[in-house]
Amino acid sequence: MNYTEINAKTIDKWIEEGWEWGVPISHEQFIDALNGKWSMLLTPTKPVPKDWYPDLKGKRVLGLASGGGQQMPIFAALGAECTVFDYSEKQIKSDLAVAQREGYKINAIRGDMTKPLPFESDSFDLIFHPVSNCYIEDVMHVWKECYRILKKGGRLMAGLDNGFNFLFDEEHENEVKYRLPFNPLQNSELLKSLEKEDSGIQFSHTLEEQIRGQLKTGFMLLDLYEDTNGEGFLHEYGIPTFWATLAVK
Repeated sequence: MNYTEINAKTIDKWIEEGWEWGVPISHEQFIDALNGKWSMLLTPTKPVPKDWYPDLKGKRVLGLASGGGQQMPIFAALGAECTVFDYSEKQIKSDLAVAQREGYKINAIRGDMTKPLPFESDSFDLIFHPVSNCYIEDVMHVWKECYRILKKGGRLMAGLDNGFNFLFDEEHENEVKYRLPFNPLQNSELLKSLEKEDSGIQFSHTLEEQIRGQLKTGFMLLDLYEDTNGEGFLHEYGIPTFWATLAVK
């Protein structure tokens, strides 16, 4: 099963249906960013703290699984040289469309982050990686590749699903249904449940995979915060379901 191809096509379908993470920023939002009024998300609701960002003028930024024309236009408005890498064709097209509309250059590459990333070592000053590891089975590969392609002193900003959402299904969000780890490639019943919910192929990951994995790769953790789903039963009870981390090479 080429599950990453399934996920790319699933996300393309979600975008056609109006998926919030596939709606590009407006021209007005781009102008606001040029004038210093901006924010970006790694997780559903909490903006990334401004002190996480270095001076971005002339810096090489990679948006890893960060297509859709939401973050890269802001980085471009702040003076960064932007590359976006995403497996969804529609997410890539959105970033290209915004770049053409606003008149800046972007290197947009469609590719699978479960494979070796097509970049030289020590290439980027910053990697911006919103929640997307839940769509791949092996997180360590991504951390190793991020470490390789970042320059010394380069920053990794990552949004991470902490796995809690995978205990529940869409119909009964207040009743535990599944055991962790959630891996549909190892359990056909989980695969059927995802197909029923049109959720692509998703995986739970632990703190050890997500945060300890960054440390084992060689990163130094500088900061982190938690976030909720932004809506639904777990959000109403204030249960954090995401982490965001800032790490440096």
